[in-house]
Amino acid sequence: MGSTADATSSNAPDSNSPEQPSLKRVMGPGLLLLFIVGDILGTGIYALTGKVANQVGGAVWLPFLVAFVVAIITAFSYLELVTKFPKAAGAALYTHKAFGVHFLTYMVAFAVMCSGITSASTASRAFAANFVEAFDLDFSTGIGITLLGLGFMTLVGLVNFRGVSESVKTNVVLTCVELSGLLIIIMIGLWALGVGDGDFSRVATFDTGDRSALGAVVAGTALAFFAMVGFEDSVNMAEECKEPSRIFPKVLLTGLIITGCIYVFVSITAIALVPVSELGEGDTPLLKVVQAGAPGFPIGIFAFITMFAVANTALINMLMASRLLYGMSREGVLPPPLGKVHATRRTPYVAIVFTTILAFGLITFVGEVPELGGTTALLLLGVFTIVNITVLVLRKQPVEHKHFRVPTIFPIIGALTCGFLVTPFADRPAVQYQIAGVLLGIGVVLWAGTVLVNKRLGKGGPRIDPEKLAEHE
Repeated sequence: MGSTADATSSNAPDSNSPEQPSLKRVMGPGLLLLFIVGDILGTGIYALTGKVANQVGGAVWLPFLVAFVVAIITAFSYLELVTKFPKAAGAALYTHKAFGVHFLTYMVAFAVMCSGITSASTASRAFAANFVEAFDLDFSTGIGITLLGLGFMTLVGLVNFRGVSESVKTNVVLTCVELSGLLIIIMIGLWALGVGDGDFSRVATFDTGDRSALGAVVAGTALAFFAMVGFEDSVNMAEECKEPSRIFPKVLLTGLIITGCIYVFVSITAIALVPVSELGEGDTPLLKVVQAGAPGFPIGIFAFITMFAVANTALINMLMASRLLYGMSREGVLPPPLGKVHATRRTPYVAIVFTTILAFGLITFVGEVPELGGTTALLLLGVFTIVNITVLVLRKQPVEHKHFRVPTIFPIIGALTCGFLVTPFADRPAVQYQIAGVLLGIGVVLWAGTVLVNKRLGKGGPRIDPEKLAEHE
């Protein structure tokens, strides 16, 4: 999974100025497609393929396929919203336009921020595991992985503090690196199929333990969905696209189809070359696939490709989380200290420290990739449920220009499927609800604290402007 952030927001003009120039429309279909594909690719497929296999057995491709279907249904809802309201914003803006409830808008934005932190924490764990493989270290679990993960997150925090300028061209390079690793896996699979290596009969087998096949696929989908998130971030680029109402539908759907096909091919190759029992151990499943299918391939090179892919996921998610937290503080819905900017670096250093500390807590006290990745999916599925509902509500607010209109049945199915995957019926581990509850509880406490402070100062209740907030996202 990947997510995007406007890392240059701390250097942007004051959002309170009376008039702001519109963003330059520089992205055509090609660049937008690369952006979307790169945003979806990342930690999920590199780290969670084996964990999904533990849920369903050899049919590991099926949860990824179902996750793709759920994602593309929700993508249709985003398409109607982004072409109807082509601003650099997202779920918080749509929620506010539909319901006008500041607390709900805030909680949606805070949930998105928390998903960035849990995603980055997942990536830090995967980075540590691949670091061990790349340098052939003696430890592979426990305290050693935790310390490496903490060290990596410290480095991410320092880079974040220093300031990073994300650009579309940079994203193209990162996308090519992430994509190269997955194409290597697919080519290994094609080679194995051609020469008769591997056991492709495994792809049709289920190993679900005491659960039914349906229950196992649902549980696997709840975890595999982490690999599909990222497409929703493309709405933040709407204001920088040429003719967004015209090109967005085709490009977004094409990007989702490309990544969905890659994930299915990669998962089929993985299970054909590595048995479920081995694939599901540890946090480096695709390294095992390379070792099994191409023993002569330098494993260190692939480990570095994986490290690069998950490192990019961690950095851009922490950039997003800290800037979004900073934006909420500047909007007056979080304590003012979180909106402080460093005098020389011009970065939101208090927000960076706060989000980094939260990531430290997740890495130290949770640590495991499935729990962290599953929590990311849980938070975003909750957001997607609301987004699908907003499509139906906002049908009452017509706009003058033409826009994409999704058949009504799609947002209904999207709300039901995303909502179902949030519930315990999806067989989620209780720890995922606990992590999400703690993170969202912190958000509620921060909001309540801001309300009390505002009352003492004689100010009104917190009010959030999602369009201004989006300038920091």
